[in-house]
Amino acid sequence: MENTLWSKYDFRDIPFEDLELVGQRSLLYRDLFCVSWLLGRFCNYKCSYCWPYARSDKKDHRTTDLVLSTLAEIKRQARERGFNSFHFSFSGGEPTMHPGYLKILQTYSEDLPNTNYQSVHMTSNMSPGIGWLKKYVEATKNLHRVSVTASYHKEFAVPERFSEKLIFLQENDIQVTINMVMVPERFELLWKDALYFHEQGINVTLKPQSDPTASKVVDGYSKDQLDRLQNGMPQMDYTKNRLAGSEKKSTRPSYSGPKNRDLYDESHDSVPPIMQVEFKDKNKKSWYMDQAERFNAFNFNRFQGWECSSGYRSIIIREPDGNIKRSYSCHDEPLGHIEKGFQLFDSPKTCSTPSCVSSADSKIPKRKEGAQWPLWPGDETFERKN
Repeated sequence: MENTLWSKYDFRDIPFEDLELVGQRSLLYRDLFCVSWLLGRFCNYKCSYCWPYARSDKKDHRTTDLVLSTLAEIKRQARERGFNSFHFSFSGGEPTMHPGYLKILQTYSEDLPNTNYQSVHMTSNMSPGIGWLKKYVEATKNLHRVSVTASYHKEFAVPERFSEKLIFLQENDIQVTINMVMVPERFELLWKDALYFHEQGINVTLKPQSDPTASKVVDGYSKDQLDRLQNGMPQMDYTKNRLAGSEKKSTRPSYSGPKNRDLYDESHDSVPPIMQVEFKDKNKKSWYMDQAERFNAFNFNRFQGWECSSGYRSIIIREPDGNIKRSYSCHDEPLGHIEKGFQLFDSPKTCSTPSCVSSADSKIPKRKEGAQWPLWPGDETFERKN
């Protein structure tokens, strides 16, 4: 497995200071509306290092009916703006603790015939057993793409059992990666755990630790450790490999909506699908990265003054306050509230926030002021400028 430890595409070559377009490729090239939804702070784990505001012992979930009506309203407003493909990402706390979670996923899946594309993501501590995971597989089997970020907590999780659950998901055509925050003082111990999962054929996201304001990477990393954060353990298509090994083929449908041909060029045909993020520099050259989580390893999360499509074709819903905002770190006023209603922007807005805290913010398509790039298929704001 040694040859898969380092990216063959050197992310350190990307000219970050010259970039003028940033975005997840599925958002740049499709009519995709993106939702990051923190369902509640309640969590069944109580990790010693967890931030006090990040979890709760109290069950604080909104009702399933309210979640479903909000989901329907999101789709209605998104369709008014020309978006009929959807990606919902659910997290917490621990999202699997929401009593109506499987019903929410099943209802979402049933709308597939009316859309061009639907995908779902979950960030979970993977505490549910195989029996529950079988129900999860069934509820999401008809979606175009299903992915899971598994938060590995050494205080509670047994590595062998943890990896067994993730391999089960891979065998059922679900994309998986493990989140590991590489705390400088414990880096080498965590690296050993990461190597174990890597050798099992499971993607591991090496996350640098951020300072308390989540605006920059903390001090304390050696050059070797920074090299591993910046270019180590690239995302691989392990789920595809797992299916091939068991002689199974994916039965998931493919995207059927409009594509952004203004950005597309022949070089894309040779870019592995696992390269989720695309950049354009001032010389119109394309650059790629496997995931937006890697941005922070390069301290590339400052987009103040850029024109961003968050709030227009993406939102976040955050509990326990219930506010609906354009992004996690946004300094703007909320777009509304889950119980009182909300209104999406009518066009992209200029970013007024010093830094993006989360990759959920960083990956939303954005362009530097004056940049001549469309942000989605049929970007009317781009067409009006040109």
